[in-house]
Amino acid sequence: MRILVTNDDGIHAPGLDSCAAIARTFTDDVWVVAPEFDQSGVAHSLSLSDPLRLRQVEERRYAVKGTPTDCVIMAVRHLLIDNPPDLVLSGVNRGQNIAEDVSYSGTVAGAIEGTILGIPSIALSQAFGMRTRENPNFVTAETHAPRIIQMLLDEGIPPGIVMNVNFPDRAPEEITGIAATAQGKRDQRLMRIDERRDGRNNPYYWIAFERRIYETSPGTDLRALDEGRISVTPLRLDQTDEPWMTRLALLFDGK
Repeated sequence: MRILVTNDDGIHAPGLDSCAAIARTFTDDVWVVAPEFDQSGVAHSLSLSDPLRLRQVEERRYAVKGTPTDCVIMAVRHLLIDNPPDLVLSGVNRGQNIAEDVSYSGTVAGAIEGTILGIPSIALSQAFGMRTRENPNFVTAETHAPRIIQMLLDEGIPPGIVMNVNFPDRAPEEITGIAATAQGKRDQRLMRIDERRDGRNNPYYWIAFERRIYETSPGTDLRALDEGRISVTPLRLDQTDEPWMTRLALLFDGK
């Protein structure tokens, strides 16, 4: 097996080393191709107006001046073009990627690009809290990810499906189980714009989030992490809403 490892936190992120360690539990043929700099929140973006710079860091480890999507394309269509990977692992992200995070996440996007290219792909993210913010429990992901990945590979990941796996902010022995989950939804009133002033009194802005307690729905990735369970969510590349498409077909019929 040949495994490609990427992320969105950058080539020097501790979670990237954790992801490579997870990959090496399956094979010695592990290639790391990750962004030169932090690309958190870039989603599934491509660098179309700027050239891509490729830098070899060490054997089978490369940095790309670009997005996670760029990294996967660079690996599959250039570095490994004669012998493409059998699996793409993206992560381990510093912080959870659940609910609306999925739309923004470069980590999930790396796995999406692998899926688009026909390679089974899994996004891995490690949640953190106030006490673990500076030192997330990557050991939790390292401990539990190999078994989950093996289970997914044995079952077979269908074409067009991206697996999104999130580990709760708990020590490995405190994990309460594994849950197959749906993508949750937060209260978007939590999002706000934080206005500040620089040294010359000019305004600048941060996108910020209020810390509020809100209910989570059963069966979602949000609820699973709250309960200390590992969340495993299958995401579809095809975003067509078939029931609404059927209604539209009736609406437009004969028009």
